[in-house]
Amino acid sequence: MHPPLVDPFARPITYLRVSVTDRCDFRCVYCMSEHMQFLPKVELLTLEELDRLCSAFVGLGVRKLRITGGEPLVRRGIMQFFRGMSRHLGAGLDELTLTTNGSQLGRFAGELVDCGVRRVNVSLDTLDAGKFARITRWGRLPQVLDGIRAAQDAGLRVKINAVALKGVNDDELFDLVGWCGDQGHDLTFIEVMPMGDLGNEDRLDQYWSLSDLRARLAERFTLTELAERTGGPARYVRLDETGQKIGFITPLTHNFCESCNRVRLTCTGELFMCLGQEDRADLRGPLRAGPDDHALRQTIRAAIARKPKGHDFDYSRQQVTGQMSRHMSHTGG
Repeated sequence: MHPPLVDPFARPITYLRVSVTDRCDFRCVYCMSEHMQFLPKVELLTLEELDRLCSAFVGLGVRKLRITGGEPLVRRGIMQFFRGMSRHLGAGLDELTLTTNGSQLGRFAGELVDCGVRRVNVSLDTLDAGKFARITRWGRLPQVLDGIRAAQDAGLRVKINAVALKGVNDDELFDLVGWCGDQGHDLTFIEVMPMGDLGNEDRLDQYWSLSDLRARLAERFTLTELAERTGGPARYVRLDETGQKIGFITPLTHNFCESCNRVRLTCTGELFMCLGQEDRADLRGPLRAGPDDHALRQTIRAAIARKPKGHDFDYSRQQVTGQMSRHMSHTGG
């Protein structure tokens, strides 16, 4: 057993988010441009390489593994990877899960359960089919809703992630809350982040502060703060009138970095120690240098030793600062 990963601020690193592809069957306006130039497939780590990398992290104390993309379920053969990772459950790994747009859940929900996945996060910003088509460009709402039902039928717990978009879904706040309550889904709202080409969509125009969203919720519901933490950046409240749990991920209005326990691995083997910083470490080099993982573990430890205290995202003064040049689909949602 190897000593666990601890960053310079005494935060144990126990949560790895892994992008298995930069490709997606949607083109969401806040995530990627409509005519994306995707990475050449030869640059992507193979599924076997992803397995080896993730296994190395589990050996270093990572206890939660979230698979992301792009859309992770569009990667060819992806269930082979999930089956491989399932061997770590109960043997170092506490949870194997994923974030998805829901489009492929109808095909894969049963297999995911067989691999030990117990809950999924589904990105869904609107219940209006027309808006959904505009936000996702290529997506179809009925297919996603069918996928969510298939996940529930297979026994998966579904959490809905909704990006708060001013002028887009701000008029659906109570519809989303009511629908999630009726369906038994937890709901988390996310502030739009300055990732990628701002010429694609103006993030400042889209930005809807969750402080404002929360104040609107409080006009109709009694909000009780919950001490619960799930290993991610969300802070939770309970709506006393319905018993629902609502999460808020607020990288702009409230910096959640003090308890950060996570790092992100891209589909090309780059390790980002912070979503809001450009610093990264190349893990593909030591991974492909040979079959022994000693150099790989050393590279991971050296990267964690550079993990910053926090990010620099800021929308104050009516301008975007701390913007990241890479698209969210590259880093992993």
